[in-house]
Amino acid sequence: MEDIQNAVQSIVRMRKRDLLLSLLSFGMIIADALAIWKGVSYLSGSESPIVVVLSGSMEPELYRGDILLLTGPKNGTLTPGDIIVYNVRDRNIPIIHRVLEQHWTRPPRTKHEQYAYLTKGDNNNADDRGLYSPGQKWLSEPEVLGRAVLRAPYFGMLTIYMTDYPKLKYLIIGALGVAVLVNRE
Repeated sequence: MEDIQNAVQSIVRMRKRDLLLSLLSFGMIIADALAIWKGVSYLSGSESPIVVVLSGSMEPELYRGDILLLTGPKNGTLTPGDIIVYNVRDRNIPIIHRVLEQHWTRPPRTKHEQYAYLTKGDNNNADDRGLYSPGQKWLSEPEVLGRAVLRAPYFGMLTIYMTDYPKLKYLIIGALGVAVLVNRE
């Protein structure tokens, strides 16, 4: 508690210029993080290059809290056995499952054929057709966010804790903000 009081007193004693410099430093940290994210997105070819496994549906291959690095799906490059991340139409929840089957499809009003996929979680009894949009039997290529290429076990647990306990998220953000303001280097 005494450390918090010292930190608050240190912030109060700061001159306006020092405070502005600290806030600018904090803004630069945020901008750097966004630039790194965009760079990794561009290099990987995936709009969401890093995801956290949130459920046990892929056990024993992937566990809750694992972080996955994704590469963007290129038309026709996914094969049965690949672990992919996809979004279902009208839902914004990414799902991480394995490709079971693939087949050619011709979308309406186009001349171009593309692949469609059937997926399943390794730990699930049935395929994912129950997760797809009503009437949808196959996953289309535009719904695939990426293919998993690298796994970091349990490194995503902090993300899960921050989602499950929102106060923890605000505590961490607040602590980082105070650290930036107090640090004069």
